[in-house]
Amino acid sequence: QAWIGGIRAGSIASCGNHVKASCLWIAFNAEAAGVLGIVPLECEDGGKRTVSQLCCHSDVVTDFDFSPFDQLLLATGSADETVKVWRLPESGQDMPSGAGLTLGPGGGPVDMLQFHPTADGVLASGAGKQVTIWDVGQQQPLTALASHQDQLQSLAWKRDGRLLGTSCK
Repeated sequence: QAWIGGIRAGSIASCGNHVKASCLWIAFNAEAAGVLGIVPLECEDGGKRTVSQLCCHSDVVTDFDFSPFDQLLLATGSADETVKVWRLPESGQDMPSGAGLTLGPGGGPVDMLQFHPTADGVLASGAGKQVTIWDVGQQQPLTALASHQDQLQSLAWKRDGRLLGTSCK
């Protein structure tokens, strides 16, 4: 058990979990809009962790998620109406200067996203009243769900991946 202190995180005006981790990295909203702080989960030099910055978007990063199949793959969503997928480096290497791929722009700011728990490369994103299911490898939408009548508030896959639950105002 350990905890990491002395890190300045941003204050974001959206709901949700703005700290997420893979087996290798911890990601969190940084002070600057469009930027995530990235910290290695394990320390290499006697306990001192260095925060790297990942300049993701031209506007606020509203949600992000690590792939359950690839601990170096991070998807980010933003108020700039795009979803970007990043390949983070192994520990000790520089952060990427650009996204591996960009999905969108879509129907408004991307408020939420989540990788499918059992299908590699499938990602759900919510923007406005619309949910889109993406095939990340093909960089194309698999489907767009029927629009909600109001603003989306959440989405979550069932653990076995057979269902996607969504809620709106």
